[in-house]
Amino acid sequence: MAAKPSAAAKARKRAVVRVGAAKPARPLAQAKLRANAKPAKAVAGAASVVLALVKLGSRKSAMLAMRYFKAGEGEYGQGDKFLGIKMPTLRQFAKGLGDAGIDVALPLLKSGWHEARALALVLLVQAYEKGDPRLRELIYRQYVRHARFINNWDLVDASAPHIVGAWLADKPRERRIVLTRLAKSASVWERRIAILATYHNIRQGDASETLRLARLLLNDKQDLIRRAVGWMLREVGQRVGRGTAEAFLKQVYREMPRTMLRHAIERFPESARKRYLLGLA
Repeated sequence: MAAKPSAAAKARKRAVVRVGAAKPARPLAQAKLRANAKPAKAVAGAASVVLALVKLGSRKSAMLAMRYFKAGEGEYGQGDKFLGIKMPTLRQFAKGLGDAGIDVALPLLKSGWHEARALALVLLVQAYEKGDPRLRELIYRQYVRHARFINNWDLVDASAPHIVGAWLADKPRERRIVLTRLAKSASVWERRIAILATYHNIRQGDASETLRLARLLLNDKQDLIRRAVGWMLREVGQRVGRGTAEAFLKQVYREMPRTMLRHAIERFPESARKRYLLGLA
């Protein structure tokens, strides 16, 4: 007579969470995860990772996240699902995954859980930074191919400069083609990826791509894009030079949406801010 499955085996079977195209996962080795506990170092398979994330979640935090990331009916994050795990906890969790990289990250990126996608991007950024040119290109190509899953501002902001911006930095022709296509996309998230990718260039002292895309996005109707463009222009002023930012602003500020303008001039002296807001710059 075959032995009856143990209670633990039954519990694992009930708890398995499907994750995109994830391979069949091996169970976590006796991992007893609580809200603030570190994950087991050897976590095999994306489905096992999600199972561990579910155990880390908080219903109260999940409800707050739904409001914060506008996941309600008719909002930009409509339909997103949250476990209720904060980013510092996710980053700590990622450390416990050791060398888990693209093979685990890509299935996670297709998950319906927001935090699983956030973790995927943390893993991809880490793998990109440690990888050789061949791996970096693979991560970049997969990132752009899966951009539809990078579908909230926090996911974009934490990854686009470090992957898209970093890969395209020394490839001016490809950079112009790819970022122009993304900036003209119907997807608000692809447009945000385009402008945030230029943060990498700004940190290197180059504002040219930021200013070019800012013109393309100048009349964007989405507040998330207006804020992102203003933020990048503010960073140009801070990191490249106020003169560079002002030379651009003086050409376009009168037609620029107020939200974008306010973000762009946020670090200017008060007298300069007033001149721009009054149309006297």
